Amino acid sequence: MPDPETRKMSRIQQRNRHRILDAALDVFSQHGYRGATLDQIAAASGMSKPNILYYFEGKEAIHVALLNALMTEWLAPLHAMDANGDPVTEILNYVTRKMEMSREFPRQSRLFANEIIQGAPRIKPHLESDLKPLFMQKCAVIQGWIDAGHLPVLDPEHLVMSIWAMTQHYADFEAQVHILASDDDASWERAKAHVTGMFRTLLTQPTP
Repeated sequence: MPDPETRKMSRIQQRNRHRILDAALDVFSQHGYRGATLDQIAAASGMSKPNILYYFEGKEAIHVALLNALMTEWLAPLHAMDANGDPVTEILNYVTRKMEMSREFPRQSRLFANEIIQGAPRIKPHLESDLKPLFMQKCAVIQGWIDAGHLPVLDPEHLVMSIWAMTQHYADFEAQVHILASDDDASWERAKAHVTGMFRTLLTQPTP
């Protein structure tokens, strides 16, 4: 949903703002925050630097806007994990959606990864106020499934982080993946089947 500030803009202003953000996403995902410049964003968007500064106060404001939008999108699949659903199905659905997002949104994933590598200076408040409570809530759900005997004994926190590491590899190391494996639908279906199969095996192993 657009923020209040965006809703006040004309259609042309909204289009220009989106054009700047899309260009900045390319620049930030390629060069990181420190390596990106307003001149690069202006060139990528086909707009003048003063025009960009009409919409955003500077590079950091653009970066923060991208990160805010990213967090909303990124957390949606975790929000969707249903405590009342079948545990294996719910977790594998999450794995599948994360794999799909890695293909659909590789630039966003690299933007997030670059921010975290730098110590999360701009997104840390979101991690503390949005991600951490949701993460702990879903880990508690998984622990409840384990306690009820619906899943083998696992560490919920590291299970979720392992899902992130495995699925986001396909976005963050996209260039390497494309060299080592084909970037076509069949290859992606194989990758998705492989990753979900690994977690299915983990989730359905006999409980000691």
